[in-house]
Amino acid sequence: MQSSAPADNSAMSLRSLVALALAAAALALPAGALARGYSTGTPEQIAWVRRAASNFVIAELAHNGEAACGILNAPLRATRRRRTCAQRMDRRLMTLLRTPGARARLRVQRRAILSAVVSVRGNVATLALATPLMGGANRFLWTENCWMLMG
Repeated sequence: MQSSAPADNSAMSLRSLVALALAAAALALPAGALARGYSTGTPEQIAWVRRAASNFVIAELAHNGEAACGILNAPLRATRRRRTCAQRMDRRLMTLLRTPGARARLRVQRRAILSAVVSVRGNVATLALATPLMGGANRFLWTENCWMLMG
């Protein structure tokens, strides 16, 4: 009887190791793999929307108003009060990036985009993020052969 006790303990520890390994593997799954199950649209559409949103945040982090404007829908890119979209965006980014913690929040947002739920319906897509990309709903429009941020 004494010889069976160590075997039970080793079997138990083997089961524990396997359970721990499975739990670690589940946690190691990319968050995007889990979120894709809830997204609607084709995998290509979902990837394009995420790429457009990511490119917008990258442009913000780089304080590149012109690149950020390149992702905006045409009405948002229009000249207003004799100021181009790039000029308005540069000013907005200058103010935004001076705010304490703004860069950190943008980096968090950039990581969140990778796993955010995307919902594509026809030529309109939404991206579920905790914070808006540009002060409004994270809506994209399929136009000009790419996804453009509508606000």
